[in-house]
Parts: sequence; C-alpha cells; structure tokens
Amino acid sequence: MLSGLVIVDKPQGWTSHDVVGRMRRIAGTRKVGHAGTLDPMATGVLVVGINKATRLLTYIVGTSKTYTATIRLGESTITDDAEGDVIAAVSAAAVADEAVYDGVAALTGNIQQVPSSVSAIKVNGERAYARVRSGEEVKLAARPVTIHRFDVHGLRRERGGDVIDIDVTVECSSGTYIRALARDLGDGLGVGGHLTALRRTHVGPYSLDQARTLEQLADELTILEMSQAARALMPNRDLTAEETTEISFGRRIAAGAPAGSPEAATAEHPAAAFAPDGSLVALLADAGNFAKPVLVFAPGTGSSANGSSANGSSATASGPDA
Repeated sequence: MLSGLVIVDKPQGWTSHDVVGRMRRIAGTRKVGHAGTLDPMATGVLVVGINKATRLLTYIVGTSKTYTATIRLGESTITDDAEGDVIAAVSAAAVADEAVYDGVAALTGNIQQVPSSVSAIKVNGERAYARVRSGEEVKLAARPVTIHRFDVHGLRRERGGDVIDIDVTVECSSGTYIRALARDLGDGLGVGGHLTALRRTHVGPYSLDQARTLEQLADELTILEMSQAARALMPNRDLTAEETTEISFGRRIAAGAPAGSPEAATAEHPAAAFAPDGSLVALLADAGNFAKPVLVFAPGTGSSANGSSANGSSATASGPDA
C-alpha cells in the first residue's frame, strides 16, 4: 500500500478539501488528509498525507509556516481579504513609509491576534464563516501567535496615493491568520487594510521547491516516502537491530535522552526511530530511563526511497485547520 506525503502547490480558487478530493482520485485511495487549511484565495504549499502517512499529519500541523503576501492599506473588506466586499475606504495618502514599518514592527514577535470572523474556527459547533454568512455578528476571542519574521519588500502607492500595496514575507506560528495581520496593520494606521494576494512557501521543513501542481501530480504522482518525511520533520534516532525488534513489538528500549531534558522526545514532539536499513520503525517518546513507542509503523508501509507512482486503497482521513 502506497504511503507518503505529497507536497501540493494548491491552485487559487480551490479549497483544501477540494485538493484532498482530487488527490484521492489521483492516488486511488480514500485515506488522504491535509496538514493545515489554506483559504481558497491562497496558493502554495499544502502538505497531503496518503494512507499511513496521514498519521504524521498531526505533527506537521503545529509547525511554523512562511508566506509571501500583498497587503492593501486604505480599504477594509468584510472577509479581511480580496474575496469580500469593501466595507470602508479611508485614503492612505497621509500614511508615511516610516509609519508602515513601525506598524509592521508592532505586529512582530509574540502578539494577541483576533482571527477573522469568516475563519473556519468553530463557534458552538458551527464554522464562524457559516454564522457570518447567515447574518450573525461573530466576535472571536484573541489568541496568542508568534510572528517570527514580518519583512517588507516594497511599497506601491496607487490611485493617487489613496491605497498603498505592500509586498511582505511572513514567517509565523501555526494558527496565525495573515489576513488578520493585514486587517490589524491597516487598523493600527487608521486607514484599514486587507489581503490581496497570499502564497504559502513553507510548512515546517517542506517547501515550494518540493511542491507539484495537481496537473503534474496527475501525470506523475511524486511521493515523499515516509522515512524521508519523518527525517526532515522531527529529531532522528537510529536503532540497532535488537532495538528495532523490540520497538516493532511495541516494547520499550533505553531512553534516547533523560526525561525533562531539552533533548528528550515527548508524545507531542516525538523522535523518529529508524531501523539499520533506514526504514521508519516508530515515533518514540522518552519517559524516565526508557523510550516508548507513540506510533509503530509495520514494515513495508512506505513507497520506494526516491518516490514513485502507485495506487492504493483504504479509509478516509482529514487534516485540521492551521
């Protein structure tokens, strides 16, 4: 059974669920999920897991993300991006370049962010965007996020200066909404703002350089084999033949690092354990003097080391929002 990650270059206008549906047909299996939602307007890296690789998705969701984006100052929209109607327009002609840079600096680091009201966050069991579309006013609570990098690459004054388009790169923690950054930057400058373009270039260790379009994947299904995917994603531990046998049966082995130390693996942040032949055996967590398996992968769960094209079949899975 083919298992591995596919790094998709999501097209504009497609939902992440649309991509999963298409990948099910391409891979010939129902068991496909994704590691973090991209809005339909956005393009770029969407990590998709196939068959047993869907078990890795939960460890990918929480990784940092990097985006390139364009923010427009001087207009606010109901969705905080270009897909929504403009609800307010205030000339940005008086906003100095220095004020923009100061506003960006204020939104860098550890901040409290209120997600867009039309996000996929659930409110009493229903998606926030569904409540907004039904006419309900939705106010979401602020949540802590980290903006590791917020770089401005260019400012363009359009329409006689009434709007300013800013090209940026944002590296951020999981759960950050880039359109909320655009909104908050504009609000902080007193002119409003929204997102006009968004492209995700990195999800954790996986980059746009590895991504393929759906058309390319339909022609040749390129798989990142599970051992390769896990080596890039988490700390590595190479096992002896004896340790491989013990872990394969779900038994404990000696700890890789003392529990509580910075090097220790945990259930939330496990280490990837590899057999002497390089195959992925399990994900391990250190507990006291022992390491115990969090997940055990049976032999033969991956594709060939260089990636390949193949078909498989199984049940269904889906990835959570990011």
